[in-house]
Amino acid sequence: MFMRTTTRRNKDGTRVEYLQLVHNTWDPATKKSKMNVLYNFGRVADVDRAAIERLIGSLSRILGTTGPVPGGEEGGLVFEASRPLGGAWALDQLWDRLGLGKQITGLLAGTRRDPITERVLFALVANRALAPSSKLAAAGWVGSDVHLRGLPTVSDDACYRAMDWLIGVEADLARRVYDSVADLLNLEVDLLFFDTTSTYFQTEEADTPVWRDTNGRRLPEPAAPEANSDPAPTDPPTGPAGADAGPAVGVAAPADAGPAVGVAAPADAGPATSVEVAPTGGVKQTGFRTWGKSKDHRDDLPQVVIGMAVTRTGIPVRVWSWPGGTSDSALIRQVKNDMRDWNLARVVWVADRGFTSAENRRYLQRAGGGYILGEKLRSGSTDATTALGRPGRYQQVADNLRVKEVHLSDHERFVVCHNPDAAARDAEIRTQLVARLEEEIAGSDQLSATKRAELRGIISTKPGLNRYLRVTPSGLLRIDRKAITTETKLDGKYLLRTNEPHLSSEDIALGYKQLLEVERGWRDMKQILDLRPVHHRLEDRIRAHILLCWLALLLIRIIETTTGDTWNNVRAELQRLHVGTFTGPAGTYHQTTTPTTRQKQILDTLAMPAPPRILHLAT
Repeated sequence: MFMRTTTRRNKDGTRVEYLQLVHNTWDPATKKSKMNVLYNFGRVADVDRAAIERLIGSLSRILGTTGPVPGGEEGGLVFEASRPLGGAWALDQLWDRLGLGKQITGLLAGTRRDPITERVLFALVANRALAPSSKLAAAGWVGSDVHLRGLPTVSDDACYRAMDWLIGVEADLARRVYDSVADLLNLEVDLLFFDTTSTYFQTEEADTPVWRDTNGRRLPEPAAPEANSDPAPTDPPTGPAGADAGPAVGVAAPADAGPAVGVAAPADAGPATSVEVAPTGGVKQTGFRTWGKSKDHRDDLPQVVIGMAVTRTGIPVRVWSWPGGTSDSALIRQVKNDMRDWNLARVVWVADRGFTSAENRRYLQRAGGGYILGEKLRSGSTDATTALGRPGRYQQVADNLRVKEVHLSDHERFVVCHNPDAAARDAEIRTQLVARLEEEIAGSDQLSATKRAELRGIISTKPGLNRYLRVTPSGLLRIDRKAITTETKLDGKYLLRTNEPHLSSEDIALGYKQLLEVERGWRDMKQILDLRPVHHRLEDRIRAHILLCWLALLLIRIIETTTGDTWNNVRAELQRLHVGTFTGPAGTYHQTTTPTTRQKQILDTLAMPAPPRILHLAT
C-alpha cells in the first residue's frame, strides 16, 4: 500500500490535488500489476498539513534507504479499518451541548467509580440510536463498528457496572437533564403530556414478590417474631438493595396516594387483589415483570409498564417504569410527586382517559395545578351522559375537528370534540360488525336452548360483536337496535374535562390532540430504538435499559426538531461520514472523509462543527 497524489486541471487553468491510498495487486491473467484505490482522503488542501508532512518525512527517510519498506510495498502506510463516525459525532456533540457528560461526571465525583463511566453510558445511548443491540453486542460494536471519542473499546462488564450506577442516580440525573434541556432549548413548559405503554418479556414466569418501602425500594425480608413475643416496633430500612440482589418488583404508592397497585400473587394466578403489610411498614407486592393488561396484546406474557412525560414540542422530559400489573389511574400521582420540585411554571397536565378518576383530578389540582383529561364516553357516568346530551352549536377549529363547550359546574369545563372523518370510519366499522353478528346468529332460533347459550358465550368473547347483541326474555338472540342508535350518537366524538378557566375550547381540544407526541415517542422507542426485546432479568437493569432508551429518544428528538427531518434520514446520511485508521512509520492516526454537501448542511443546521480531518496521531 502507498500514498498517491492525483491532480485535476480545471477549465480556468487551476489545479486541484487529491490524496489517495492505493494498493497494487498482481493480476495473473494479464500478468500485470493492477492499481486499486482503497481510500480517498479528498483535497490535499483540506488535509491537516502538519500531521501529513510528519508522515511524509518519515516515509521519505525510509524510502531513502535500501531494502524492503516495512508495512507496505512502496509507502509503508497500512490501512487498518474504516468505521462510521457521523452519527456518533452528532450525538456526542449534542450530548456535550446539553451538559449530559458534565452532569454525569459531576455525579461521579467523590465516588469510587471509574470516570470512564460517563463515556460508557454515552456509548450505550449512542448504540440505542445508531445500532440497537444487547449490551454484550454493544460492547463489540464499540470496539469494531463505530468511532467514539475517548472510548476505543469497552467490556460488557463495564456496561453493566455503568447501568447499575445509573439507576442509583436516576432521579437526580433526570432533574439535571431537564434543567439543561430547558436552558438550551428555552423550553416553555405550560403543557405536559403523560401516557403509558407496556413491554412484555419472553418468559412464562413472573418475578417473585418482595418487600418494599413506601418509596418503592426493596426491603430485606422482615424478621420472624420470636415465639410468644410481640415484634418490637422498628422503622423500615430505606434505600435500594444491591444491583445483583435478584428479581425486582414494583413501586408501592405513597400513603396518601390511594391503595398500592402491586399485590402478592402466585406465579400462575395473574394479578391478585390483596396487599400484605409488614409490621415494619413495608408492603409485599408482585414482582416487576408480572401480568397485566398488555397494550401490545400479549396478556399471556409478563410485562412492565412505562410512563413518559413529553412537552408540546415532543421533547421527552422524564420516563418511569412500574410493575406490569399497575393500573394507569395509580401512576400519575407518583409522576406529579417526582416532578414537584422541578423548575416548572404552572403546568397543565394532559392525559388520556385512563387517568380521569376523581381522586386523580383532586391530586392534580393541589397547589393550583391544572389538567386536561379524556373522559370515557361509555363509562355510564352522569357527567359524561349529561355533557353528551346537552344541545349546542359546534365551532370549527380545524379541517377535521369541531368543538362545543358544555357547562356542568363552576369548577370544571367539558368540551365535546367531533371529527367527521373519524365518524365516517366508526359508522363503517359498525356496519361491518353488525353484518358479522347477523351471520353469527342466523338460524339460531332453531337451536336448542343449550346450543344458543353456547353461541351466546362465544359471542361474549368478541367485544365488538357483543356490544350489539341482545338476548330476549325467552333466550333468543337478536340485534340490539337501541345499542346501535346509542353508538351512532358517539361516532367521531371524544369528551374532554378540564379545570382550566382561561384556555379556549380550541386550545383545550388541540392541546389534547398533542398527546399524539407521546404516542410517537412510544412508536420510536419500540421501532427505532428497539426498546424490546429487553435482554435483562434484574429490575435495576431493566429500569436502566429504559433510561438509556429515554436519553437516546431525547437526543434524536432534539435533532429532528432542529433539522425538520426524521432521525432515520439524518442517521442514514451521517453514517456515510467515516473515519479511517492508518498505521505507518510515524505511528497511527485516524482521518475522516470529506463531508458531503448534505452532511455539511445537517451539521450546520445543528450548529455543530465538522469533525477534524485528523482525529488522532500517536507515535
